[in-house]
Amino acid sequence: MTGPYRPIWIDNSSRDPAANRAFYGGLFGWTMNISEDPAFGGYAVAQLDGQDVAGFGVQQDPSMPASHWNVYIGTPDAQETAAAAAAAGGTVLMAPFPIGTMGTSAFIADPSGAVFGLWQAADMDGFDVQGTNAFGWAEVTARGVGAAVPFYEQVFGWSSRSSDMGDGGMYTEFLDGDESLAGAMEMPPTVPAEVPSYWQMYIAVEDIDATYAAAIAAGAGTIMAPSVMPGGRYAILTDPQDGVFGLLRLDG
Repeated sequence: MTGPYRPIWIDNSSRDPAANRAFYGGLFGWTMNISEDPAFGGYAVAQLDGQDVAGFGVQQDPSMPASHWNVYIGTPDAQETAAAAAAAGGTVLMAPFPIGTMGTSAFIADPSGAVFGLWQAADMDGFDVQGTNAFGWAEVTARGVGAAVPFYEQVFGWSSRSSDMGDGGMYTEFLDGDESLAGAMEMPPTVPAEVPSYWQMYIAVEDIDATYAAAIAAGAGTIMAPSVMPGGRYAILTDPQDGVFGLLRLDG
């Protein structure tokens, strides 16, 4: 890792956190460490072999979906990055605020409307581990990706490269040097107009088909059945509360 600006944490907010903890914990082998501090509202940290991989909290805003995943980008200074995001055409939805001694968070909408979090670490650094049964990838699916890409380049200093997805669409990778950090693509025209731009997270798994089947058996819904992509396979599902998540396996 050569720079601070990269996906550093994911968490799920839902109206029934206990149900989602059971669903994801059973699917990926995560155990849950639920905070007993009332200041954290029952926030739970999911762990894989004792290492932090994700968070689970209660949905506070009744206008939001019953379940959704947040992707957080690390920053050494949340105030400075939020100001840079606003200057680049983004919207600061929630100004930087401390979360106990864990760190400082903020929520930003990019120019396409896709929302992501910032995380300035203190006692909680973010992921302890990535890879199998943990965070694998994140990407922006945007209505107007041409406006979103330069926003992230300006705010985080990322470079980018684009490749043909084979269906006439282009896929953009955000880079720190030669390292791929995240992706971006235009919203497919088949997606209903009411679906906003969004950040999508993927959990890396060893066996896409087996994990997909286990998710369906546990009450998940299907958006994209296991499919081939350049360099691997992926699937996109909804949890039992309709939160969208992806599965990913990369070749090599």
